[in-house]
Amino acid sequence: MGVPEHEAGWLQLIRGGMPTLWGRLADGSGGSVLKDDGILASIVPSSPDRSVFNSVFYKQGERLIAALDRIAAAYEEAGVRAWTVWVPETERDTAAALEEAGHVLDAEPRAMAMILSELKAPEPDPAIEIRAELDMPEVARLNEIAYGWAPGEFGAVADTPIPDTYAYFASLEGETVATAVVWDHGDNSDLNWVATLPEARGMGVSKQLTARALADARERGQVTTTLVATKLGRPVYDRVGYRDFGAMQMWERRKPA
Repeated sequence: MGVPEHEAGWLQLIRGGMPTLWGRLADGSGGSVLKDDGILASIVPSSPDRSVFNSVFYKQGERLIAALDRIAAAYEEAGVRAWTVWVPETERDTAAALEEAGHVLDAEPRAMAMILSELKAPEPDPAIEIRAELDMPEVARLNEIAYGWAPGEFGAVADTPIPDTYAYFASLEGETVATAVVWDHGDNSDLNWVATLPEARGMGVSKQLTARALADARERGQVTTTLVATKLGRPVYDRVGYRDFGAMQMWERRKPA
């Protein structure tokens, strides 16, 4: 894939891996994938109220809007009560059409990326022990605690083996307090499921963990890295060198309780 030459190319790189990764989560957790004319919808019935796992990606807004009824029917049939469409903030017509169709703007995480050679790694903190271990159930458990989800709601991550995935954990005084996962696709490394327990926040743990994961990716020969950042995580990613390429809006449709 190489290094994009302009902002549109960076945004395409950030978006490019998401359908594949979410599709694997759907398949691996006993769900399904709907593909329709440049559209991919991950259907994860094991997390029926978590729209982030039941995500829709598209290439052309007009085709997405034309397929909304079919997508909604597929989620309804699977018993999924909340699903979302990822829309770059510049695609205002698509966002407006989704709003007219009953979707609500639920979140605006930031699309971020950088060249791995530009990583700004902090000095190692001897109080923070970092280990690489592919333990996806532990990744899921830490994310559930960090983000206030019920046990089992991150089951799609816990249950799905994904090739070229690397998981990292950070410990303080022997207690595991944070995690991060890198997924390599092509020569890009996508950073996902970064989570720090509340009692360990503000201590530089996420920065140390993220920098270690990205340094290892660089050692493997990876060229770029991408992620979609929550409001909580964005300052950490700024400090290690990621650039912001705008909001990725999440337009959610949720069935009334």
